[in-house]
Amino acid sequence: MSTASDLGPRAQAAELRERRRKRWLKFRMSIADFTVRSPARLTLGVFVLAITIFTSLLAAPFSSASGDATPLHDALFTAVSAVCVTGLTTVSTAAHWSFLGQLIMLIATFMGGLGILTLASIMSLAVSRKLGVRAKLMAQKSMDSSGASALGEVSSLLRIVILTAISLQGLIALLLIPRFYILGESVLSSIWHGIFYAVSAFNNAGFTPHSDGLVPYETDLWILIPLMGGVFIGSLGFPVIMVLLAHKFNVKKWNLHTKLTMLVTTILLFAGAFLWLVFEWSNPRTLGEMSVSDKIIHALFASTMTRSGGFNLVDQNDIHQVTVLLTDALMFAGGGSASTAGGIKVTTIAVMFLAILAEVRGDTDVKAFGRQIPQGTMRVAISVVAMGASLVMVATGALVTIDESVGFSRALFESISAFATVGLSSGVSQEMPPAGKYVLSVLMFAGRIGSITLASALTMRHRNSLFKLPEERPLIG
Repeated sequence: MSTASDLGPRAQAAELRERRRKRWLKFRMSIADFTVRSPARLTLGVFVLAITIFTSLLAAPFSSASGDATPLHDALFTAVSAVCVTGLTTVSTAAHWSFLGQLIMLIATFMGGLGILTLASIMSLAVSRKLGVRAKLMAQKSMDSSGASALGEVSSLLRIVILTAISLQGLIALLLIPRFYILGESVLSSIWHGIFYAVSAFNNAGFTPHSDGLVPYETDLWILIPLMGGVFIGSLGFPVIMVLLAHKFNVKKWNLHTKLTMLVTTILLFAGAFLWLVFEWSNPRTLGEMSVSDKIIHALFASTMTRSGGFNLVDQNDIHQVTVLLTDALMFAGGGSASTAGGIKVTTIAVMFLAILAEVRGDTDVKAFGRQIPQGTMRVAISVVAMGASLVMVATGALVTIDESVGFSRALFESISAFATVGLSSGVSQEMPPAGKYVLSVLMFAGRIGSITLASALTMRHRNSLFKLPEERPLIG
């Protein structure tokens, strides 16, 4: 048997390459095996890794306009807010961060907007060159709720998702750039602001690169309409977007998920705008001094942004308390599943409402649009609502405990905004000490990855029952 010393240089190099190839193959197989066994925990790991990297970058001196290092709690909060496409800030996006810092935020927002399942699937593809069956099923469920795509087509589906996202954000940017230039900005500034707002809008983040936000453009439809359109499309979710691209407005060919998402989204949009308009009609600090047309524009804009967009035209501390309650409800509802929006999702609301309606009618099955909804789906919906409400309740209590001066109403508003990854703020994020900022960071993270995904990621294994116990009904109500 020959040793390494007996081999020539070429043979030694070939043997070394073969060893490296085997080690790399073993590493890929271990990652692929982990993906199959626990894609949810892989997703959790991807987001933690992304947040860690962007926190390090934002904390560095080159990311701040002053050239000083940013405190850890502010860097972490901003990184979580960007990756989780929330939009809450503890420092001014325009004043505190340098151009490089804003660019880092933009990249983090774009990556977060692609979705946690998409990111996890991309990592699996990059490392193992293929997806495990369970990972494919998760990716397929995330992006193609109709189940029409074969498992082997998921890789192509991922490419379509990315290209669609880039194309839509590019279109929004092309609409905004000329307007900023006409308003007096330089060519480079117009391009940067157009791209920034496009990414922020489509990904439902709500970051603004202007120090005074969108207030100077509160009646400029050339800017407001593309922003509303971007937020609305992004909040629908990739499964709905792909169905709309394939079948346009031929409702008969839509799957149940698309029908429920479009129906509930439309109802919440116009009902929210109407109620916001009624509640704020005479408020001198918001709509009171505006024309009727401007009031309608503001109401539609507020209703669109409240469910996850995060852009605002009025100070949230100036709206009536009843409007705050409406905003809390709309934020908690959120947008579509597998979308850039947060909240408990509109399909969850639809399933809960249909279950209540079936119970009132005395029906044994929950039905919608000629389809029967499985019992398992209803259990998931109940779990999402319960876990979301619990997280918000605990976070609100923590914020009030940390700083009682913020008050319950403002703490609840900020907690729901963080959990639902909306980004509207009453100023609590800026006022809170570091402990409060860490609480909101955890809440944004939990809200973005989803309560069900978080629960499954932390579950070590599934337990299969080998027998069934006798049924007995407890008293309800």
